[in-house]
Amino acid sequence: MSELKAVFFDQDGVIVDTERDGHRVAFNRAFESFGFDVRWDVRKYHRMLQVGGGKERMRYQLHSEGFGKEVPPDEEDALIAQLHRHKTDIFIEMIESSQLPLRPGVHRMMQEICRVGLTLGVCTTSAERAAQAIVANLLGDIDFEFVLAGDVVQRKKPDPEIYLLALEKTGLQPAHCLVFEDSSNGVKAAKAAGMNVVVTVNDYTRDEDLSLADMVVSCLGDAGGERAELISSRKPWRIDGVVHLFDLIDYFK
Repeated sequence: MSELKAVFFDQDGVIVDTERDGHRVAFNRAFESFGFDVRWDVRKYHRMLQVGGGKERMRYQLHSEGFGKEVPPDEEDALIAQLHRHKTDIFIEMIESSQLPLRPGVHRMMQEICRVGLTLGVCTTSAERAAQAIVANLLGDIDFEFVLAGDVVQRKKPDPEIYLLALEKTGLQPAHCLVFEDSSNGVKAAKAAGMNVVVTVNDYTRDEDLSLADMVVSCLGDAGGERAELISSRKPWRIDGVVHLFDLIDYFK
């Protein structure tokens, strides 16, 4: 049996429930600012989430349905980059104005991880500026070993590249690492890298195929706030409404 030595958090949907009321809104405002007739409603954005990476979603939209006006092929790359930078500006302003709170139990769990001295990192395909803004504004008292984000890897989840990079940085074996994810693509990426995975679902991912995960919970839970519910686990397990680090160390022992 392996001892946990590191914990890696995905960002969007795990640390902050950013997708529906954060990124989706920022994408729509960016499209509007550029004069493009594109609006992603809640259901449409759920479908777009199956495409890993923000710039990749914009490119998929352009190639599949268009932006409502012609974009010359030789201008596509520059436009996508500019549009995504503007979207990130909008998203970061939402973070800095405290429009997007941390998910239940995240801060507490990170404190527990730091207290026992495990390596703590963030592994996200979200833009690096957005990831750093969340760390700086919402998690300033947490000591992260690293924040891997944005274009630090070429291939997005479900490709395991970002988690393989985390293993390279830490020098650890996959069995010594625990990943918190929220989506099927994230679970596939972490499992392809050989890691343990706990899923905290959200409205977008609750009905996805998460069967590869070791454990699925509604959230991590807080004693004075939203309580965690166990949805599934690979072996018999009970929680009292709050998932603690030592519970997970015991679970994966």
